[in-house]
Amino acid sequence: MDIVVHDSLADISASQWNAMLPSNNPFMRHEFLLGLEVTKCVTLESGWESAHIAVYQDQTRDVLIGAMPCYIKSHSYGEYIFDWSWADAHQRHGLEYYPKLSNAVPFTPATGERLLVSGSHDRSEIEAALFSAAIALSEQRKLSSFHSLFTTQQQANDLNTLGCLTRHSSQFHWKNKNYQNFDAFLALMSSKKRKNIKRERRRVRETGIQYRWLSGDELNQDAVDTMYRFYSRTIRHYGAQSYLNQAFFEYLAQHFSDQTLFLFAEYNDQIIAGGLYFKSNDTLYGRYWGALDNFHSVHFETCYYQAIEWCINNGYQRFEAGAQGEHKLARGLEANTTYSAHWIAHQGFRQAIDDFLVSEQEHMLNYQSHMNNHSPFKAEL
Repeated sequence: MDIVVHDSLADISASQWNAMLPSNNPFMRHEFLLGLEVTKCVTLESGWESAHIAVYQDQTRDVLIGAMPCYIKSHSYGEYIFDWSWADAHQRHGLEYYPKLSNAVPFTPATGERLLVSGSHDRSEIEAALFSAAIALSEQRKLSSFHSLFTTQQQANDLNTLGCLTRHSSQFHWKNKNYQNFDAFLALMSSKKRKNIKRERRRVRETGIQYRWLSGDELNQDAVDTMYRFYSRTIRHYGAQSYLNQAFFEYLAQHFSDQTLFLFAEYNDQIIAGGLYFKSNDTLYGRYWGALDNFHSVHFETCYYQAIEWCINNGYQRFEAGAQGEHKLARGLEANTTYSAHWIAHQGFRQAIDDFLVSEQEHMLNYQSHMNNHSPFKAEL
C-alpha cells in the first residue's frame, strides 16, 4: 500500500472515490466535497485546510483502495459536534487545542461512512491504515486530536477498537413504515397531534400557497439566485455564520443537480419560501430554508410535511432534517442516536474526556427516553 495526504480532492480520482460510496451518499461524493473547495467555501483562510488521506494499492497510485476526507481545523465552527469546552479546558491548562484534524463533511450534520474502503479489500485492514495515517499526520503537524464526525455506528465501533473514544449525540429523523400516503402516516398519530398537523397544512393550502420541487435541468440561474437569497436571508435573520456562497449554489446546479433539490412555495405568482434538499438512493436530507415573511405554518410545510410526503411518494426510507430542533418531534420525526469518534493526543485529557463522555451518554439516553415518551405516535389512552 501507498498512503498519501492530498491538499485537494482534485488530486484524487472522482470515479474511484465514488465507487467506494454505499447508498450514493450525496455529501461524501467527490463532486460535493470538491465543490466546497473550488468555490472557496473550504480554504486554509476559513479554517478548513484540506488534508485528505488516500490509500493506494501500490506506489503507481493508479488504484485507490481507501480514503477519507480530512481537514486541519483552526476552530470548531461548521462541525455540529460541539467540543468548545474541550478547547477551553486545554487552554486553561496551557495547552493548544487548535489546530486539530477533522474527518468530516464541512457544514453538514448528516450521518454517513467517513472512512471509504474498496469492496475488493479487507475493510478492517484499510480502516486501520487510514486511522494510522491520521494519527501520524496529527503527530507530524502537532495536532491536538483527531475527530471522525457523524460517522456510522459501525465505523464508530471500528475506530473505538483502534483507540478512539465514542461520542453519542441525538437528532430527529423520520422513518418510512411502508406508508401508502401521508394520511396513512398521520393515522398512526394520536388524535391531538394528527389534528394539529392537518390544521397547519390546511392553513397553508387555504392561503393559496402551492409547492413545486425542482431538480436536474430545472435548477437554472433564476432558481439558484432565489434559493441563495432565501439561504442568505435566514443567515442574516438569525445572525448565523454564512458558510456557503452563491458560487457553491451555482456549482450545485452545474455539477450536482441530480442529487440536489429545491423546494419552492409560491403565492400569487411569487416564490415566497424555499428549502434546499439533497438525496441518496434511500434518504432525503433537508439542509437550509428561508422565507420572505413569517407566513403561518409555512416553515413546517416547507421543512417537514412536503419532505415527508415526497419520501412516501418516491419510496424513500428516511428523512433527516438536520441538527437539533425538538419541535420536529411533534411533526413525526423521532429521536435517533448519531455517532462520532475522537482521539486525544494528551493522555490526561483523553481520560478526562472519556469520563465526560460516559456521563454525557447517560444524559443523552435519558433525554431520548423523555422525547420518545412524548412521541406523537404514543397510543391514546
